[in-house]
Amino acid sequence: MAEGWSRHALRFSEYYNSLSASNLWTPPRLKRREWMFIPWDSRPPDRHRGFNDKSQVLKYLQNRSPHSCFHSTAYYKYPSERKMLDKDWLGADLIFDLDGDHLPGVSDKDFPSMIGLIQEQAWSLWSDFLEPEFGFKEEHVQTSFSGHRGFHIHVRDPNLFHLDSNARRELVNHIRGEGINVQTTLSGVDSSWKNRVENGISTVINKLVNIADDNSIKNPEMKNFSEILSVRSNFSDNKVKSYSPSTISKKITTLAELATDNRRIERLKSDQTLLVFGEKLTPLFWELVKGDSSVVLGNAGETDEAVTVDVKRVIRCVGSLHGKCGLKVTDFPINRLNPYTPEKFDPLSESIVFKGPKMSKLKIISDEVTAALDGVEVTGNAGDIVNVNESLAMFLILKGWAEVERQ
Repeated sequence: MAEGWSRHALRFSEYYNSLSASNLWTPPRLKRREWMFIPWDSRPPDRHRGFNDKSQVLKYLQNRSPHSCFHSTAYYKYPSERKMLDKDWLGADLIFDLDGDHLPGVSDKDFPSMIGLIQEQAWSLWSDFLEPEFGFKEEHVQTSFSGHRGFHIHVRDPNLFHLDSNARRELVNHIRGEGINVQTTLSGVDSSWKNRVENGISTVINKLVNIADDNSIKNPEMKNFSEILSVRSNFSDNKVKSYSPSTISKKITTLAELATDNRRIERLKSDQTLLVFGEKLTPLFWELVKGDSSVVLGNAGETDEAVTVDVKRVIRCVGSLHGKCGLKVTDFPINRLNPYTPEKFDPLSESIVFKGPKMSKLKIISDEVTAALDGVEVTGNAGDIVNVNESLAMFLILKGWAEVERQ
C-alpha cells in the first residue's frame, strides 16, 4: 500500500457516500455474483460476499469505503459459500482484459503513452477479432476502462455463458496467433490473420533493418522483439526454443543482418514457403511476425489471458474507484473505444472523480515518471518537486511515484 493513502481513503468515502442506489451500477444477475473487496490497511481481502440488491452493495461501500471493489465474472447458486465447490457454478461472462503493463517494450512509467497503446490494442481486439471473426454482437457487450492500466470487454451473450475454460482458451489462442500456420494462412481465404501476416512481413523487416543499424539492448525494437520471443516460446505450438535472453538477442541480431539483403527479402515476398533465413532462423522470423501482429492477451505469471480462461475470476466493478491511482472504473459505448475518431473515449479525463482546486507540493520518488490527467502533464525523476492539483496528487501518491513534500 502506498504511503500517504489515508487522506485519499477519506475522499473515497466521500465519493461512495455521494451515491444513491439509483445511480450505483451493479452487474446483471446481481444475486448470483460473488463480491470481493480490498481494504485500505494490511488486512486480507474480504471476499465470498453475496448481495440481494443494490442497496446492500451501497451500504457496504458506504460503511467500508474499500480500496478496490470486484465482482465475480461467474454466476453461482450459492455465491456466499466460502469453498468454490460449494458455490455451485452456473455460468460466466466472457471477459477480455487488456493491461498496458503487458505490452512488450512499453514502460508503465510513461502512463499516457501506455494508455494510448493499450487502447489501440483493445480496439483491434474488437474490430479485428471479436466482432468480424467470432460474430459477437454489440448488444451483448459492455466496455470499460479498468480505472488504471487498461480496458475490459465484457461479453454477456447467454449462448456463451457455459463455455468451459478449454473453449475460452481456444479463443485466446486464435487471437494470439497460437496454432496459426503462416503459409496456410497466406494461401487461404481472406481473414484477419491473413491481413495481419501480410502487413506484418514488411513491418517486421523494417524493424529488423533498424536493429541491424543499432543492435544494442537499449534499442526499443530489440527489446520489443526479445520480449515477444520470450513470451511465444511458452506457447504449445511454438517452433522457437526457449532460449536465454542473451541467446535471443544474438539470434535477433543475426536475423536482422540477413534482413538487410534485399534479394533475400524479395524471394521471401514472392514465396513465403522458402527458408530464406535458414532452417533455424526462418521459424523465428515467422514467430516475430505473428507476435508483432497479435493482440497482447497476457504475459508470464498473472496474466490477462487468465481472466478470459478462468471461469471463476473476479473483475473490477464499473463505477468503483481504483485504489492504486484514484481513477474510476468507467464504462462507455464500444464505438468510443476506437482511438482514431474524434469521439474516442479519453480515460485520462473522463475517469477523474476528484477535481479539487487545492494544489499540493509533492516530491517525485521514482525515475522517468510521466503522468497526465485532464490535460495537465507532469514529468520528473526522483527528487524533483512538483505542484499539482488533487487528481494528479492522488494519482502520483497512490501509484507510489511521489510523496508529500515535507516542509
